[in-house]
Amino acid sequence: MSEHHRPEAFARLRRLPLVGRAADWGLGPRAVSKHTLAAGARVAGLDATASVCPYCAVGCSQLVYTRGGELVDIEGNPRSPINQGTLCPKGSASRQLIQQPGRLTKVLYRRPGGTEWEELDLETAMDMIAERVIAAREAGWQETDEAGRRVDRTMGFFSLGGATIDNEENYLIKKSFTAMGAVQIENQARI
Repeated sequence: MSEHHRPEAFARLRRLPLVGRAADWGLGPRAVSKHTLAAGARVAGLDATASVCPYCAVGCSQLVYTRGGELVDIEGNPRSPINQGTLCPKGSASRQLIQQPGRLTKVLYRRPGGTEWEELDLETAMDMIAERVIAAREAGWQETDEAGRRVDRTMGFFSLGGATIDNEENYLIKKSFTAMGAVQIENQARI
């Protein structure tokens, strides 16, 4: 409650040096040191973008702070009804996903029987994955089951999704694997 809503006698008491501090009970402008006031807000002048934590399926909201397009900080969004500004230890450390110096930024591949990793460009790696999916689909294709019923499916691969992806991505993965004939589609959140 501000001073002008209180009785005038109380406002006069608050202006007294010792009594005023006791009347505030550690609240209001007297609770902040001059040094703290001079320091200002840690995120002052930064651009804030609302985002979602990439780890589990809870969907905690984060505020991503940037300066000139450069990531400065990530913290919980206090306006979120889900996490109300709090983050778990993994969510609190999500800035490291981008800025951790040991983060892999290239595709590493070790050939069958190989002992060394080699770097591949993304296009080559994606082509290799597509070729292997097609080969596994063809090798494990079943037109009929043991009883002679038409099934048109593959047992050559499966999908095990994670809880770190959102519902839309899970939906697309389910549809894609089903379209390729896979029947073994699971998510670790259900296991």
